[in-house]
Amino acid sequence: MAALDALFIVVGLVVFEIIVSIDNAIVNAHVLKTMGRKWRKIFLFIGILTAVLLMRLVLPLAMVWLLVPNISVDGIVNLFTSDSSLAHDAIEQQKYLILSFGGMFLLLVYFHWLFMEKKKPLFPHEKLLDEDHDVWFFAFAATLLVALMYLARASPPMMIMIAMGSAAFFILYGFKESAEKKEAKMIKSEAPDVSKFMYLEVLDMVFSFDSVIGAFAFTTNLLYIFLGLGIGSLALRELTIMGIGKISRYIWLKNGAMTSIALLGVFMLLESFSFHLPVSLPTITTLSTVGYAFYMSHKKIEGNN
Repeated sequence: MAALDALFIVVGLVVFEIIVSIDNAIVNAHVLKTMGRKWRKIFLFIGILTAVLLMRLVLPLAMVWLLVPNISVDGIVNLFTSDSSLAHDAIEQQKYLILSFGGMFLLLVYFHWLFMEKKKPLFPHEKLLDEDHDVWFFAFAATLLVALMYLARASPPMMIMIAMGSAAFFILYGFKESAEKKEAKMIKSEAPDVSKFMYLEVLDMVFSFDSVIGAFAFTTNLLYIFLGLGIGSLALRELTIMGIGKISRYIWLKNGAMTSIALLGVFMLLESFSFHLPVSLPTITTLSTVGYAFYMSHKKIEGNN
């Protein structure tokens, strides 16, 4: 049963990683087309090392180490090499800090998309917000922050993590918006391939943060997180090479991805406030929302043919 649960979690993480990272893959594909063959190969090789090892392994490790002060470096290493019950227990005791940080971050990711980004509505509530509502987003984000900090007022560390989740969102999305503006210039310009390579590497790291944070909604087991996100990242790179344009035809995949992000954010916050949810719920939710979005997109494509 434990092995089946582990497999279920890893599969959910693989799907989550692929869907959440599609935007990044599309940007990569656009810029890669303008690069020489040599630098495309360098990016695809080096990118695997940075995206899989650096972001999907080191970042979750760093988060646990920073947020669980009573676990040693040896304890974290033992999570990958042996059954260290002490390390697992230490993470379980402090996981509400990780979950409160991640839940706030993911909800802001979703509401930023819902209020501010252009989209083709799929779910009913999206049709009410299919235009830009910048002011409403910032008002809603501030209200959400105040409400969650009030609910967490009995736990100062949790209040701090909720505030840090909000700060992390605005810092990273500042980077993303700047990167989107530079993408068009990068494609049209005669910038050297090495500059484009560095641009894609930095962009990869920024875009990876969403999936790494969301992974903790599935599990706090670092081995499962590394396997699921690592496999998903490798699969997405293969899709980038094969032609990400085919995937981009599925117009509602992002709707499914963002809806799953919102639900994962809610699950993380509920867990941080001591509501116990089934272990399988994040995977079932992700597969259901993404599956529905994929089905509706495929149906749309067939209707257009």
